[in-house]
Amino acid sequence: MQLNIPIWLTLFRVILIPFFVLAFYLPCTCAPMVCAIIFCFSAITDCFDGFLARRWKQTTPFGAFLDPVADKVMVVVALVVVVDYYHNWWITIPAVIMISREIIISSLREWMAEIGKRNSVAVSWIGKIKTIAQMIALIGLLWRPERAVEYISFGLLYIAAILTFWSMFQYLKTAISVIN
Repeated sequence: MQLNIPIWLTLFRVILIPFFVLAFYLPCTCAPMVCAIIFCFSAITDCFDGFLARRWKQTTPFGAFLDPVADKVMVVVALVVVVDYYHNWWITIPAVIMISREIIISSLREWMAEIGKRNSVAVSWIGKIKTIAQMIALIGLLWRPERAVEYISFGLLYIAAILTFWSMFQYLKTAISVIN
């Protein structure tokens, strides 16, 4: 297995996960900011690893596998700690929608790969916008510097949940048409 800078960035993102969780539960006033910074850094490395791999022609099967896994684990962990912090249904519902979608689409992509149709369920522009809204919402909900940021983040979380549903149905519709 060849390790290159994009793969190291992805591995670094995976290594950050326990530190992210520890930072979230630190018993100090700086914990939300530290946690949000770690998550933000993780989101930024997510943008760069794929970009650098394509630009430097360093894409590998291992990188193609690890990158989406690292992304999904970090987002799911962030959603879980946010749900734990707010502990109410109006945060839990969009989190459950997003986590469920990730499981469904990951399974769909794996199945489509098995039947040789992996490219039929490639990432769409809706998925990219969903990811941006989701990341910004999570950074705001982790940091919580003031109420206005939380309210904006709640709105972005719901926008991300709506886009999550929309993109999931697009993927499923594409997959069904390919299968038929």
